[in-house]
Amino acid sequence: MKRELSYLKDCPIAVLGAGAVGMTLAADCKLGQPEREVRLYSRSPKSIAYMDKTGILMDGIQRNLYAFERSGRAHLDMYTNNMEEAVKGAKFILMSIPALAHEDYLRKLVPLLEDGMVIHTFPDNYASLLLRKFMREAGCNKDVIIGGWGSAPYGTRVEKIQGFWTNHVGLKYRAISLRGACLPMSDMDDFIESGKYLPCMDSVYTGNGPDRGDTMLDIGFSNINPVIHVPASLLGVSSMENWSLVYGNEPDSYSMYSHGLCPSICRVQYQFYQEQVSIAKELGIDYPKWDYEMFFSRRSILTQEYMGLDENGKDNVVFPLDKPCDEGNTGPNNINHRYITEDIPVGCKIYHDLGVKFGVPTPIIDAMIVIGGAFHEKSFFQETKYNLDYLGIGHMTKEQLMDYMYTGKYYEKQ
Repeated sequence: MKRELSYLKDCPIAVLGAGAVGMTLAADCKLGQPEREVRLYSRSPKSIAYMDKTGILMDGIQRNLYAFERSGRAHLDMYTNNMEEAVKGAKFILMSIPALAHEDYLRKLVPLLEDGMVIHTFPDNYASLLLRKFMREAGCNKDVIIGGWGSAPYGTRVEKIQGFWTNHVGLKYRAISLRGACLPMSDMDDFIESGKYLPCMDSVYTGNGPDRGDTMLDIGFSNINPVIHVPASLLGVSSMENWSLVYGNEPDSYSMYSHGLCPSICRVQYQFYQEQVSIAKELGIDYPKWDYEMFFSRRSILTQEYMGLDENGKDNVVFPLDKPCDEGNTGPNNINHRYITEDIPVGCKIYHDLGVKFGVPTPIIDAMIVIGGAFHEKSFFQETKYNLDYLGIGHMTKEQLMDYMYTGKYYEKQ
């Protein structure tokens, strides 16, 4: 039954996480609807230091097909290290935090949930499965909508000056389409409808619109970070580590997109993607469609997210691999970057586990896990808490898993 969601139009918005995307989400919501109450929570006092004086300055190129732009200095209604204070009465909860911090945030959130709350995570990275799991464990039956997106509405970075992080975010691009879903999928119409009341999603809803995913597993495959970041970061590691030492460049100017990608790496990325496709087909769910040639660009498959496709389904804009390009965000700067330490033990590892469970070989993905672990002299197969049991789905048959994804009916382990 469809919910009445008009109360979301003016309700307070709580943003959990004050990294680059979290800061941008909060600033964008405030600038887009100045009379709206917007609160920002972080567990780290340092990450919101001085914001009560400076606000959040948001600007940048903001490249997108329809030239959507919003800039300015946003003074939020609350900056806090107290989650209860941030979420009380806020019917919109937006999360953008590293996946390895999800459990800490979500366990704190569960007892604070209120009927009618809608949770959006950017990107989801299996946060929706974890939140439902923690709610079950806590006996929480609040009527909430829980969903997430394959990416964030922006490519954004916090300005850093000689190692000091400022309260200034610069946007390289704005998405005109994002792929999202919810758990269970029976809430999908309401979840998509709710996004219309989020100013931070204006460029999507006034652009090409949201792309309806097919379960939260689809959204895991829709997260472009593992398929782009991992092969490019691992196979281009010599360029990264020699960037300043040998080539004499500024350390923070290295870009995996601009300086690491090459045709050979792009071929690996495509094969990585084909393994994801094989898993999705085995599960019987939809998945994002990317053609072979779309990987051979200095922005890879990301370009269509903000510059769209033409009438033939091809990228409107391609950044050729044989020409210099500064379109991409900077990073990674070392092997401790989230492109490796998050995208492998979370994204790649769950793909591997799904492949093992449902009989789909994943040799390219497995190779990335092995190589990334070797960089750190560890095994990312073993030294990660992310597996299907951690998500609460390891014991389910395919039929049970799909029923849970679509209807929310949970099958206990026998």
